[in-house]
Amino acid sequence: MTSFSGYLPYAFALIIAIPFLVLLRQFVFTYIKLKEQEIKLLSIKSNSENKTQSYERMTLFLERIKPSNLVQKFDKGLAVHEFIFLTEKSINEEFEYNSSQQLYLTKNSWKNIVDSKNAVIDLLHKTYEGFSSSPNLDEFKTVFIMNYMNSEDYISATIEDLRREILIIA
Repeated sequence: MTSFSGYLPYAFALIIAIPFLVLLRQFVFTYIKLKEQEIKLLSIKSNSENKTQSYERMTLFLERIKPSNLVQKFDKGLAVHEFIFLTEKSINEEFEYNSSQQLYLTKNSWKNIVDSKNAVIDLLHKTYEGFSSSPNLDEFKTVFIMNYMNSEDYISATIEDLRREILIIA
């Protein structure tokens, strides 16, 4: 019996330590699970911020390619064909700069943005082709804006679609 009494303090420490170790293990696993959930939540929040910024940037792009904003962009002393060239170049450069935003937009929104960009460029060329003689720049700009106003306002429709989508996301 004396040999058993020598182990009694160790047995007592083991009985006390086992529940403590089990509770410590549970605490560590719970802590790890909560941290994983926090990381997921932060990544979702970050992705949502990226989406929001993408929608903002593409809305700004669409506002910039509205004919009423395009006609104010370049020097009044340009020839019409120079204005068309510079405007088309400007639209394409800004579009290429923002093309990475398609990662955060829906396919439909991106398609609408591309269609709007192409429609503005087409309208530039069709307006120029509609003149029988060589117009001056002011006449061209006026007819360009009038042609846009008389057609479907596809840019505003695309912006409205972006607004609806961002409300769903946010």
